[in-house]
Amino acid sequence: MKDSSLRFFRLISVSVILVLFISSCRTQKSVPNNYLENVADTSGKNTVKIPELVIQKNDLLSIQIYSATTQPETDLPYNLPNFGGVSSGGSLGATVITGFLVDANGNIEYPRIGTIHVEGLTKSELADLIKKRINQPEPQLENPSVIVRFLNYKITVLGEVMRPGSYSIPAERVTVLEALGLAGDIGVYGKRNTVKVVREINGNREIGTIDLTSKDLFESPYYNLFQNDIVIVEAKRSKARQADTQEVSQRISLALGIITSIALIYNVFK
Repeated sequence: MKDSSLRFFRLISVSVILVLFISSCRTQKSVPNNYLENVADTSGKNTVKIPELVIQKNDLLSIQIYSATTQPETDLPYNLPNFGGVSSGGSLGATVITGFLVDANGNIEYPRIGTIHVEGLTKSELADLIKKRINQPEPQLENPSVIVRFLNYKITVLGEVMRPGSYSIPAERVTVLEALGLAGDIGVYGKRNTVKVVREINGNREIGTIDLTSKDLFESPYYNLFQNDIVIVEAKRSKARQADTQEVSQRISLALGIITSIALIYNVFK
C-alpha cells in the first residue's frame, strides 16, 4: 500500500512538472512586417497631394468675416460669437468652444444671411458662398474676407495599438501613419497589411483597407485621413491561438494543483 501511494505521488509530481513546463513555453512571436517594405529612395520625385476636407453633418465650424471697412463695428453683426453656435464645456475652468454646428440636414444658420447648406462643400467653397450671400441682394460689406476652420477635427484609432482612443487634430491634417504614432504604434500582434479605415462622407459610409507595408501606401485614398475617420487594426490569428493555449494551460495547471494537494493530504493523514 505504501509503495502504491509513493508511485501515485511520483506520477502526480512528474505530471505537474511537465504541465508547468509546457505552460511556461511561449509561442514564438512572429516578427511584424515593416512599414513601406521594398521602397526605393524617391527623394524629389513625388508630389505631396493633400486632399481638401469636405464639410459633413455634425461638423463644428468656426467662421469669421472681415471687410475692408475702417469701422470694425460694421463687421460685428456677422461675427456674433454665440449666434447660431454651440458650446462645449460648462464646468468651471473648462474650455468653451463656440462655432456653427452642421445639423442633420447639412445646414447652418448664419446671422443676417440665414440658412446655408454646407454639407459637401470644402472650406474655400463655403467661404465663396458666404461672400456672395452677404452682398445679395444689396451690397453690405466692402471686399469681405471669410475664414472657415474646423473646430472638431478628430480621428479614432482602435484595435491592436498601444493607446486606442480618439485624438483631436488642431492642424486639420493627419495621415494614417501619424494617427498610429499618436496611438503608440501597432503592437506585435497587429496586422499592418490590412488596416481598415471607416469613413462617412456625404451621408454614405465606406470601409477601405490600406497596406502599410506597400510601396503604394502614399497613393491610397485613405492615407490622408478625414475628420471623424476610424482606423481599425486587426489582430493576427496567432494572438487568438496563444490566448487559447494559455487559458487551457492555466486550467490544466489548476486541476493538477488540486490533485496534488489532495494527494499530499492523503499521504499525511492516511
